[in-house]
Amino acid sequence: RGVNTMAYTEFEVDRIGRVGFETARKRGGKLCSVDKANVLEVSQLWRDRIVALSSEYPDIELSHLYVDNAAMQLVRWPKQFDTIVTGNLFGDILSDAAAMLTGSIGMLPSASLGEGGPGVFEPVHGSAPDIAGQDKANPLAQVLSAAMMLRYALNQPAAADKIEAGVMEVLDKGYRTGDIMSEGMKLVGCRQMGDVLLEVIANC
Repeated sequence: RGVNTMAYTEFEVDRIGRVGFETARKRGGKLCSVDKANVLEVSQLWRDRIVALSSEYPDIELSHLYVDNAAMQLVRWPKQFDTIVTGNLFGDILSDAAAMLTGSIGMLPSASLGEGGPGVFEPVHGSAPDIAGQDKANPLAQVLSAAMMLRYALNQPAAADKIEAGVMEVLDKGYRTGDIMSEGMKLVGCRQMGDVLLEVIANC
């Protein structure tokens, strides 16, 4: 038989929880903590510590979901969420489910944030060697990762807003790389998508 142990200390939950609350404060002011406190003792500790931390963040609206319900809600009504804080196992599962809500992994920025440093900001996708040099890659995940860096590491929310608004405008105008192409849209390569985005941002 195989046995695995999930273990968190109060210090570890508090550290992760504070990053979650601080991130929610820079976003929409809502934090959903995901656990399995009805089954797992480690999740009971998780929920207790998140609730205790919430007293330090009275401006943040805190909610709780069990992970199975969270997965269903993420698919059913993703716009109800702003910031989700959870452990590594549940986070791995939920982030992969959320990835497909955008239609392509080429749309997904990511940030690895900690307490003391600026963090690491990069697209979720890898280097895609199969399309290297073919002008097919979607550059938007890289661009949106830069926006996250401006918002969460460099405290430049206005600049981040400008980039994100530019991406939305380009998509609203119908420009698409191959991974997100659909009928009636304008197919462009990586270079042209970048050029169009630069022009839009310059005129924002």
